[in-house]
Amino acid sequence: MVGVVLEEMRIRSLGVIEDAVVELSPGFTAVTGETGAGKTMVVTSLGLLLGGRADPALVRIGAPSAVVEGRVTVRPGSPVALRAQEAGAELDDGALLISRTVSAEGRSRAHLGGRSVPVGLLGELSDELVAVHGQTDQQGLLKPARQRGALDRYAGEAVSAPLAAYTDAYRRLRAVSAQLEELTTRARERAQEADLLRFGLAEIEAVAPRAGEDAELAAEAERLGHAEALASAAALAHRALAGDPEDPESVDATTLVAGAGRALEAVRSHDPALASLADRLGEVSILLADVAGDLAGYAGDLDADPRRLAAVEERRSALNGLTRKYGEDVGAVLKWAEESAARLTELEGDDDRIGGLTDERDALRAELSELAQRLTDARTEAAARFADAVTAELASLAMPHARVSFAVRQTEDPDGIEVGGRTVAYGPAGADEVELLLAPHPGAPPRPIAKGASGGELSRVMLAVEVVFAGTDPVPTYLFDEVDAGVGGKAAVEIGRRLAKLARTAQVVVVTHLPQVAAFADRQLLVEKTNDGSVTRSGVTVLEGEDRVRELSRMLAGQEDSETARAHAEELLATARAEV
Repeated sequence: MVGVVLEEMRIRSLGVIEDAVVELSPGFTAVTGETGAGKTMVVTSLGLLLGGRADPALVRIGAPSAVVEGRVTVRPGSPVALRAQEAGAELDDGALLISRTVSAEGRSRAHLGGRSVPVGLLGELSDELVAVHGQTDQQGLLKPARQRGALDRYAGEAVSAPLAAYTDAYRRLRAVSAQLEELTTRARERAQEADLLRFGLAEIEAVAPRAGEDAELAAEAERLGHAEALASAAALAHRALAGDPEDPESVDATTLVAGAGRALEAVRSHDPALASLADRLGEVSILLADVAGDLAGYAGDLDADPRRLAAVEERRSALNGLTRKYGEDVGAVLKWAEESAARLTELEGDDDRIGGLTDERDALRAELSELAQRLTDARTEAAARFADAVTAELASLAMPHARVSFAVRQTEDPDGIEVGGRTVAYGPAGADEVELLLAPHPGAPPRPIAKGASGGELSRVMLAVEVVFAGTDPVPTYLFDEVDAGVGGKAAVEIGRRLAKLARTAQVVVVTHLPQVAAFADRQLLVEKTNDGSVTRSGVTVLEGEDRVRELSRMLAGQEDSETARAHAEELLATARAEV
């Protein structure tokens, strides 16, 4: 037995079930009950635990929410245990507790090992936990893509290795093709963009701006535009400090401060405080002399040449022409030029890029052709083995003359890749179209199972496929929802026998209405509904001994107390026990 087992589920306020505990056995568990009693709610509950879509319509009328809780034993170190622990979940004595709550308003919450987790995480774990099969899954098996996936799953490494390489090459080819498409379809737009960049770069190159030049010229223009006022103010300030040589009687600041200093120098020795003031006056005198000298130099150096002002304004006008088009200041203009030069280099290299991408595309197409051929060869080989194994299982399911086969073919496409000397369509999973064919009896031509199989035959084909998978790619738990629909008599007995065989290596849970199937179960659960006139309740009961005989009798004849049905039920149980 595998190291992951679903031990039990508790279901509250889900559909017709108010509060029920579903106890499951490690082997084969059959879930039975009257139509409408809520058997399918067991499947729905497990779907919610595995991250299925939360439908508020499932919440029992009058209840605020529906809750499903599950207890799964896991082997320490198994992929399920490791992934759960990565999410912060804790194991409870080797068991993983899973909970899903769906509110009547449609809100959904999930908990794993006592920690709140995204619902998507439950979906990730589902592939490692349970394979669910119901009537909708049978319909899914009719789709060619599902059939190809089933074949690939059976083939294992023989297909998965080249398929991984093919998928990577296919992704790279799509990316390269998209780049080529952009380069070739936007050639005109890219040429126009290049012309605009060349014009702008030439305009900037003709002006040749320097970083910070616009600020420097603005300051110089301001000074030149007010040269006369600046010179007059400097001369007046100089005369106030140093005096006017043309007016011997004028009083200047330097002379006055010097006189004040001399007055203090004469008596400074009598008081340290006055000596300190005399020193400070000396410093003021030196500073006034320095300022007066600088004012004289400023006035002499001031350039009032109107020709220089005109040249500055002309240069500023040229720079302003650039900033209006390419940036808010000269620094931004220079940055635009740098980026545009790099972009122009890229655009001018398009022809080389197109050539390189074309070569890469052709190489990838050749690689895809080789990998697609490897996929076809691997699928063809696996298809023969898979078909033989399923055919052998069908012989044990009361279809001894049926034969299953696979058609592996490609569709012609002039824009495709070459596989086997033909140009065929291809996609992310290769160039193969896979179809499962069934010949139900000798002489009958193989036909697609969608057209050549009845409901009962389709159920058995699916079961045979799953039994074959169990030997190559097992999952811990299989859940079948009325996989025996449309089947009866001897075929039903054979289905029960094959499910019991599958339960030797995995946990099997079957929702069934056939006593021939239920008799082979290690444990039988009865879902029964009672009505007290106000609230409908469903309970799930483990059937043993006489109770199980009564339920099988009901399933056989609709009468629990029929002696004939009871005898048949006991015979079924005895036969099943003898074979299991």
